[in-house]
Amino acid sequence: MTQTKEKGFFERYFELEKNHTNVKTEVLAGFTTFVAMAYIIVVNPTMLADPFNIMGQAEYAAQVQNGVFFATCLISFFGTFLMAMYAKVPFAQAPGMGLNAFFAYTVVLTMGYTYGQALAIVFISGILFILITAVGFREAVVKAIPHCVRGAISAGIGLFLALIGLKNAGLVVSNSSTLVALVDFSKMGDPELHGLICSAIVALIGLVVIGALHARNIKGSIIIGIVVATIVGIPLGVTSFHGFSLDVGRQFSDFVNVSLFKMDFGGLFAGATNIFQMIFTLVMIVISFSLVDMFDTIGTLLGTARQAKMLDDKGEMPRMREAMMSDAIATTVGACLGTSTATTFVESSTGIAEGGRTGLTSLTTSILFLASIIIAPIVGIIPSAATAPALVFVGVLMLSSIKDLDFSDMSEAIPSFVTVSFMPFTYSIANGIAFGLFTYVLIKLLSGKYKEIKPFTVVLVILFVLRFAFMTTG
Repeated sequence: MTQTKEKGFFERYFELEKNHTNVKTEVLAGFTTFVAMAYIIVVNPTMLADPFNIMGQAEYAAQVQNGVFFATCLISFFGTFLMAMYAKVPFAQAPGMGLNAFFAYTVVLTMGYTYGQALAIVFISGILFILITAVGFREAVVKAIPHCVRGAISAGIGLFLALIGLKNAGLVVSNSSTLVALVDFSKMGDPELHGLICSAIVALIGLVVIGALHARNIKGSIIIGIVVATIVGIPLGVTSFHGFSLDVGRQFSDFVNVSLFKMDFGGLFAGATNIFQMIFTLVMIVISFSLVDMFDTIGTLLGTARQAKMLDDKGEMPRMREAMMSDAIATTVGACLGTSTATTFVESSTGIAEGGRTGLTSLTTSILFLASIIIAPIVGIIPSAATAPALVFVGVLMLSSIKDLDFSDMSEAIPSFVTVSFMPFTYSIANGIAFGLFTYVLIKLLSGKYKEIKPFTVVLVILFVLRFAFMTTG
């Protein structure tokens, strides 16, 4: 009887039948999304603490790492819960990669802001997000993105995901001559490369399993592939059972003492010799956080929604405003908790690929993030080599949208191509959209088709020009 009531509630609240899904599919999709992005609960604390290790403040770095671990789990839960219950869409949120690097290595390490001051800047950008979302600015931004750029986002994200997956797998490595290269399998006996090659083998096995199961229309192909890859990784030494130590009491204590509500607004203005330069610098930092987060989120929402056939006849995603407001609130709350900008994760596409279509998917993911405070060592068992094939597989699915792009008109084709190619090659969804807009405006202008350019599109281009001209990307 209880189970019936629960299913009835889920069906009523998330409209499962209307969205052609069910509880089992949604829960599996949510679990898949969580597994694909669970790395953030380890990576984010390490990254935000790293500047203090570099500066020789090891004790404070350890406190920051503990505090940010707690903050990461909590904001990932809260932001994803908002996506579930308010926006009712299958997207997950967590502190964004790239944005956390900008926070740590540019704002703190290079520019000299303290951890608390950097959090204050993130909070300001979050408030700005809330305001511009409330007045419809972010929706206006979506409408200002030309169709050729908008249509290319899904394919671009597909290539971006594939590159991330290949890198995490160890299949693609850096090369001083060619920028990137295939890992050298002939050096299996080299102690320095043995682990990397084993990771590549594990990832290839996982990709084959996922592909074969999906070809047979077997539900749960992605999560099965991840499990198989994790098991295969045990004898190869890729899967480790050591995880990382978890002292919840100590972490909570550091979270309260170092991270929670530790935003330092007064410090932003202390000791300034040139008030105008200081304000300009702050504005540019806020613009950097804002533009990257906004376009990462917009790109992820539009790209994955397109792949999942969640867009309406106008090419717009239902409940887009609610999703973006959830993103804005999460960024603001995340700063209060002690972490860098929260954003919508492109890894949400793994759950969507498993059939996730409603907020029940993200509700499942959010609960797992909350549980991570306790089960983090277990989550840490899953190696990146096991989740990498999931990203590559989803990349394949999303790349298929490239067939819908129009390559007959170069004023449309080149912006589309630039959008697609710049996402993986600059390791940023926002950069792909930015340069897609640049080329669109300039080519339309020089080819005499300036009437096709929307005025607000030009405004977006100017904002990006300011950002690239005056602020390092970190």
